[in-house]
Amino acid sequence: MKIIVIGGTGLIGSKLVAKLSQQGHETVPASPRSGVNAVTGEGLATALTGAQVVVDVSNSPSWEPAAVLDFFERSTRNLIAAETAAGVTHHVALSIVGTDRSPDIAYFRAKIAQETLVKSSGVPYSIVRATQFFEFLSAIAETGAIGNRIVVPSALFQPIAADDVVDCLAEVATGQPLNATIDIAGPEKAPFNEFVARRLKASGDSRLVFGDPTAEYYGAPIDDASLTPSGTARLGPTRLEAWLAKL
Repeated sequence: MKIIVIGGTGLIGSKLVAKLSQQGHETVPASPRSGVNAVTGEGLATALTGAQVVVDVSNSPSWEPAAVLDFFERSTRNLIAAETAAGVTHHVALSIVGTDRSPDIAYFRAKIAQETLVKSSGVPYSIVRATQFFEFLSAIAETGAIGNRIVVPSALFQPIAADDVVDCLAEVATGQPLNATIDIAGPEKAPFNEFVARRLKASGDSRLVFGDPTAEYYGAPIDDASLTPSGTARLGPTRLEAWLAKL
């Protein structure tokens, strides 16, 4: 099976390309680095020739509201057009748990726009919504840095290991289109600040972490339902403790 991974040189994309290749699939990483630009359409037609599946794990370089919306709308429209012309039979998109519950977060609004385009495209699809990755906990902590303290939301959080996201994406990509959306999350649910504190402690960072119910997440208030699955979700097996032990 020929599978094109849009954003195939990033964190999730590179891992996914490696896994699918190990499974024996002809897997092509597509990104501006390889001459494929979904936003401009450059290289798409050539890359998608003979492909059965396209997995979009691309990420906008900017979180500025207009820029991120433009990125996902343009890239998704170009992908759908190229897929239709090439006869692609399965479009898989990686999205975010809670996109429909946090409209004040610009990135989430852009992901909803992406999902809407995918659903209405006519190309059989699967949308996989994931919670935040363990790999980004340190960066998230820095957004709440105030002097020698870290102040982050105290709302519930259920992050997941990138490898577990990749395992799910590989399973979905090589299966029949779901024509539906599924949620995936980590096996542990706890206040946001607890995960951040555990991550910093493991890296030897002595700054104190405080949970504040009024602290914002990327410019918007959140609550216990904002970033966690609202219904049945597939849970990755990797616990944070095990992931930290491998650092």
